[in-house]
Amino acid sequence: MEKNTFATSAYIATSPEIAFDYLCSLKNLDEWTLFSRMIEQIDENTWRGTASGYQRDLFYHVRKIENPLFFGIEWHCGFEYQKYFQVYPVLLFPPEYVEPGTDEKGVYFHWLSFVDPARRTPMIMEGIHTVHTSECRSLKAILERNAGETQAAQGRYKIDTDTIYIDAPLDTAIAYLRDLRNLDEWAHLLRANGEISSESGEFLDEYNQKVKVTFRTHDLKNYYLVEQDYFYPEYNFIQRSPVILIPCAYAFGNSEARGCIQHRISFWEIGKAPRHGKLKVEDFGAESMNIKRFLEAKAGNFDTFARGMSYLLPSA
Repeated sequence: MEKNTFATSAYIATSPEIAFDYLCSLKNLDEWTLFSRMIEQIDENTWRGTASGYQRDLFYHVRKIENPLFFGIEWHCGFEYQKYFQVYPVLLFPPEYVEPGTDEKGVYFHWLSFVDPARRTPMIMEGIHTVHTSECRSLKAILERNAGETQAAQGRYKIDTDTIYIDAPLDTAIAYLRDLRNLDEWAHLLRANGEISSESGEFLDEYNQKVKVTFRTHDLKNYYLVEQDYFYPEYNFIQRSPVILIPCAYAFGNSEARGCIQHRISFWEIGKAPRHGKLKVEDFGAESMNIKRFLEAKAGNFDTFARGMSYLLPSA
């Protein structure tokens, strides 16, 4: 797993709209974070405040992600105004997105963090998982308490992720990843069954079951999200996996960082073993290794693959 990327998720028993509005206000960080306390408002979307991971103030900036299917924001942090080196995308998935036709209410919260290895301190590296997990718990409690809950609500699904570094330019990577005709090359458990277009087609899985696959690409301005839907018509079952492809230069706030990070999000029904599609997150991970291998070869970077799944500093 990519060691410069950290993901935290939770089911929250509130509406996506309420969660989105709450997260858009930086002042609300005062309520649920360990020690991000807003001190001075700089502009409409920026504050200066204290920080959980540093003994100095940070500038905090928020940007909304526009998408018709789910809500999203980004938090940006840095020691100087408009010079941010930490980016935190947050996606809010309605249950209807996870399972079309469901009667479940609430929202699935997914918080993604990138930390530049050139800038991070040992405390950030050692503490980010602990702090973000606890802060996510605090956020869930506040929003659910405001919705009238008296204990932690349980969702039907949990989120798991697979993340890998790819030493290839973003343009090369997104052109390859968004084109379904390349699936036959990197998805070893699926085989094309008939003519495949760039966005849809039918495949056979490892048990010769029919799978209708659809890819949809969303330009999120500085990076891309590719929705990958795997639908089994004989069982009326769909497995969704949104994939974020983000250039390292943007993720780490470092123009010298080359390549991109691929982050695959998957949803797993709690207490029910899957019978179709990917059965474990490792199935996604195996595909990611193939994607990395093929893309790095296309970019002429044949040495990076042996260095592992994580972005490394150029001098390493």
